[in-house]
Amino acid sequence: GGISTASAQALVADWCERYRCALGAFRDSDGFAPRHTFFYPWDEYEPGCLDQLATFCGDGYGEVEIHLHHRNDTEEGVRQKLTQCRDTYQQQHGFLGRRRQDHAVWAAGSGEATALPAYAFVHGNWCLCNGRPDGDWCGVSRELSILSDTGCYADLTFPSAPSPTQPRIVNTIHYGADPRAGERGPRVLSSVTQGGGERQSAVMMIPGPLALNWGGRKWGCVPRLENGELSGASPATPQRLQLWRRVGVHVPGRPEWTVVKLHTHGCIDENQPALLGPSMVAFHRTLAAICAEDRNCRLHYVTARELFNILKAAESGQNAAPGAYRDFVVGPPPVLSDRI
Repeated sequence: GGISTASAQALVADWCERYRCALGAFRDSDGFAPRHTFFYPWDEYEPGCLDQLATFCGDGYGEVEIHLHHRNDTEEGVRQKLTQCRDTYQQQHGFLGRRRQDHAVWAAGSGEATALPAYAFVHGNWCLCNGRPDGDWCGVSRELSILSDTGCYADLTFPSAPSPTQPRIVNTIHYGADPRAGERGPRVLSSVTQGGGERQSAVMMIPGPLALNWGGRKWGCVPRLENGELSGASPATPQRLQLWRRVGVHVPGRPEWTVVKLHTHGCIDENQPALLGPSMVAFHRTLAAICAEDRNCRLHYVTARELFNILKAAESGQNAAPGAYRDFVVGPPPVLSDRI
C-alpha cells in the first residue's frame, strides 16, 4: 500500500497481538486455538513481515502458504516465481511442510533426492488458469500443471463469485486440471470421494461455501450472495454459520466431516474489526456453545495444510477423529518443528 517497511512490520505485529488477545483463549476439540492461514503474496514479499508471522505461527496460531498476483505472464515466468517463493518461504522463514515419504514428489538435491517443499495456493484476483474472460491478471492457462510440478497440493482460490472467474462446479471438493484448448479457468479432473482412488500428482481444489443467503436479504427482498468472505461488511454471524453448515461441503462418503473454508483480506483496515473485534469473539463463543450443547459435534480449527490432510484421510477411508490426521500426508512446517 505504499507505506514504509517499518510501518508494515509494525502493522503485522499489531495484527498478531490483537489476534492473540481476542481469540487466544478459545480452543477446539483437540486443544488448538483458532488458526489462520496467511496466503502471503510473493509479489509483495517483505522478509520482516514474514519473520513476524513466523513467530506468530510458531506459537500455534496458523501457517503461511503461497499467494501470487501476476499479469501477462508466461509458463516459465510463473514456474520461476513459484519456485523462488517456495524455496524462500521454506528456507528463509521456516514455512511450508513436506510430503511424507510414501506421498513425496522428489527432486534432485545436493548428493541425494529430497522431497520438495509442499504448499497450498491462492491465485491473486481469482484468475487461476487464466480464468478471466478477457485473459487479464494471469496469462498462463497450464497453471495447475506448473503448480503441481512445483509442489502445490491444494488450491483454495474459490469461490470467487460474483467474479466472472467463478468455475461452474461449486461446493464440491475435487481434483483440478488445466483448461482445454480455447477454454479458460480450471476444469474438473475427478471428484474427491471416499475410496475413489488417490490422484497423487493432481492439485486438490478445496472450495468454500457458495449459496444464496435468504436470511440476509438486501432491501428486505433480494437474497445476498454467500461466498464465505469475512469482511467489515460481512462479519461472521450465527445465521451465516447455519448456512455454511447447511451447504455442507464434504468428501462424499464422509458427510459428517463438514468443511467450512472462509476467506478474507485480513490486513485491510475496514476488515480488521470483523476479524479481531467483538463480533468475531461472539462468533467463537457461539461455536463453543454449539459443541457444549451437542455432544456429537466436534470443532476442529485447521490451517489449509491440515484441512488438506484431513480430506486425504477421508478419501482413504480413515475412521479416527479428523484431528488425528492434521499431518497425514504433508508434515508440519519447520516453524512447528515440535510436531515433525
